[in-house]
Amino acid sequence: MKAKKSNITTLDQFKNKHYGKKGTAKRDKLEAGYESFKIGVLLYEARLEKGLTQEELAEKVGTTKSYISKIENNIKEARISTLQKIIELGLGGHLELSIKL
Repeated sequence: MKAKKSNITTLDQFKNKHYGKKGTAKRDKLEAGYESFKIGVLLYEARLEKGLTQEELAEKVGTTKSYISKIENNIKEARISTLQKIIELGLGGHLELSIKL
């Protein structure tokens, strides 16, 4: 009996086909955008977990509701120092970064 050929494409196969292999400009731009998006989503989820509104978080950190919204919605990028301030002062958490080679 012959094995059926799978029509399933992995995410990496899709990205390779449509954006090029890792290290190409188009693929790097896609990956960088994903990382920014991921930070916004993580911040949003942490804020909700703490039961805070954007306005309450902004007040704790000394910024505006609009700025928090822009970070969460990937409209504005935050510096690492700003992100650390939001997480530590606003959410009572700890920011951890890692580099994978």
